[in-house]
Amino acid sequence: MYLTWLDNNSWLIEIGEQRILLDPWLIGSLVFGNMPWLFKGTHTQQPVIPENIDLILLSQGLEDHAHTLTLQQLDRSIPVVASPNAAKVVQKLGYTHVTALAHGESHVLKSQGRDRLTIQATPGAPIGPLLVENGYLLTELISNTRLYYEPHGFHSAILQSVDPVDVIITPLISLEIPLLGSVIQGSKTALQVIEWLKPQVVLPTAAGGNVQSAGFLTSVLQEKGSIESLRSTLADKQISTQIMTPKPGDRFQLAAVPRKVTSS
Repeated sequence: MYLTWLDNNSWLIEIGEQRILLDPWLIGSLVFGNMPWLFKGTHTQQPVIPENIDLILLSQGLEDHAHTLTLQQLDRSIPVVASPNAAKVVQKLGYTHVTALAHGESHVLKSQGRDRLTIQATPGAPIGPLLVENGYLLTELISNTRLYYEPHGFHSAILQSVDPVDVIITPLISLEIPLLGSVIQGSKTALQVIEWLKPQVVLPTAAGGNVQSAGFLTSVLQEKGSIESLRSTLADKQISTQIMTPKPGDRFQLAAVPRKVTSS
């Protein structure tokens, strides 16, 4: 498996002979609801749009996950797997092969006539009182390499019964609005999901490596926690999970290490 952090929530995942573009914001500014006074994100270095994309995977319908300007630049014939909310976004843009996954549903990707990869939707972040978006479990079926992704740090209790994974991509730092609570609750939940899924590697997401932010939200958002604090906690608990902090644009390989089988 190869991973490339493209910045913010955007990743290129190469797994099961598939090149998967995850939650891409790669072109133009990031603005919510045409309100740049509220928040406006700008890339200080323009990310490169990956070539030969086999699948677009969208966890949420918000602009920082289903970015309209970016999706308008991509080939509408690329298959999309998305939360039901994000599926509506790409369908309006004219994408022709869209699969909406509700929580618990799975989608199988084939290569050379063989099932190679499953994508299972898990409950993710609550967006308002009535909408819960998606996290994802990706399983490469030949090697059993497994990856879990959730971009806001909201991890469903159903993960306690899931087999261990090799990689988790999730926030490790919280972003909070005073009196309103956490927008991203990475520092509050990262240790818990690590203990549940026992990954070999954790990669932080939702951080802007080459992003400049402006607007009212930027002035009130407060960061809580740190990666170094989490590393220290893992060491104290003798948890062997490694935290990696790639730079935007770096492509690196993660090889699954065979897990020990314990006898009863």
